[in-house]
Amino acid sequence: MLFVLPWLLSIPALPQEVCRLDNPGGMLRIPYAAEPASLDADPAAAMWQRTEPAWIARDCTRKLDYPDLKTEVRAFWADTHLYLLFICPYRELHLWLPPQPGRDRDKLWDRDVVEVFLGDDWTNIRRYREFEIAPTGDRIDLAIDLDKQEYGAGWESGWKTAARIDEKSHTWYAAAQIPLKAVSAARVADGTRWRGNLYRIDGKGPDPVRRFLCWLPTCVKDRDPNHVPEAFGTLVFVRR
Repeated sequence: MLFVLPWLLSIPALPQEVCRLDNPGGMLRIPYAAEPASLDADPAAAMWQRTEPAWIARDCTRKLDYPDLKTEVRAFWADTHLYLLFICPYRELHLWLPPQPGRDRDKLWDRDVVEVFLGDDWTNIRRYREFEIAPTGDRIDLAIDLDKQEYGAGWESGWKTAARIDEKSHTWYAAAQIPLKAVSAARVADGTRWRGNLYRIDGKGPDPVRRFLCWLPTCVKDRDPNHVPEAFGTLVFVRR
């Protein structure tokens, strides 16, 4: 079943100055590695040791940084899957409780969450896939079509996830194993390029006072700060 996008209402104006796109089309190299035996949300696990990190520390739309929430994202690809790990320092947690493991949780974005948007369509950039994971392990995967104002809540990617909270270090972790074929029908090889962005939503209260962080800021006003495909970067799959 397809539903209307929840971000049709405008967001109230924010007090800080809106940023300018200073690095549109940023690039992240995704190195190749052998398929691991299982998914692990521990950054010390061997599967994450040869990754190249990206960082989420800047507000999506404003000239504002969050150094204490600086989020590391590690990524690599194997023959059949893309793997991602988010390492998220936190101030306090804002969760849906109790958790609902084993099925999608709608409106997951209304609590603490990390997101990855991925697409291989360079002609119609308004079609892409969205993947979200919460500290509790709750998750949702979506097939976005902005032209139809739909997000495809019934779509199933076949992905796997893992998450855990380390209260002692005030850090939570989320890992994803995303089938490559869930994003692209074309075979992924050395040099393949996808479009995408990485996000984190953090904090309590209504959206104007929550923290919307992006790998590549979107610098928009009075609209959804995340669903801005014209600000997506390039993910390059490489063998080395």
